[in-house]
Amino acid sequence: MRWLTKMCAVGAALIVRLEGDMTKGISNISRTLRYLREQGWDAEKVEQFNPYAGKFGQRKDLFGIIDIITLTEHGITGIQSCGSDFAAHDRKILDSNMTVRWLEARGVLMLIGWRKIKLKKGGKAMRWQPRIKFYKLEDL
Repeated sequence: MRWLTKMCAVGAALIVRLEGDMTKGISNISRTLRYLREQGWDAEKVEQFNPYAGKFGQRKDLFGIIDIITLTEHGITGIQSCGSDFAAHDRKILDSNMTVRWLEARGVLMLIGWRKIKLKKGGKAMRWQPRIKFYKLEDL
C-alpha cells in the first residue's frame, strides 16, 4: 500500500490511501524524470503546454525536439521522451534541423521510449522498461 499526502483548499493535510499500482497513470515524461533522477542526474521538464492553441491545447518541445534537460557528467543533455511510438519520434529528431545545431553546440541528445515487457516468458506480470538511443553527428 502506498500513501499520498494532498493539501486541501483550507491547508489541512489529507491522507489518501491508494490501492494498486501508482505508475499506471503516469505520463512518459514523469516516468523518464523519475528514471533520470534515480540515475543521479539533475533533470527538469522544458516541454510547455499551451491551453489556448487548438481545441484541446498543444504541447511544445524545446527546439521542437527536447522534452527534458539534464545535467550529467557528459554535459548538458536534451531528452525526447515517448511511449510505444519510438520510430516516429526517432524520425522527428532525425528530420529536424535543430538536431544538428544542438549536437554542434556540444549538447548530448537522446531518445527514451517506454514499453511494458513481461518479467517472465509466458507470465502475466509486466514492468515498464526504457529503450534508449543516443544521437551523434557522425550518424546523421
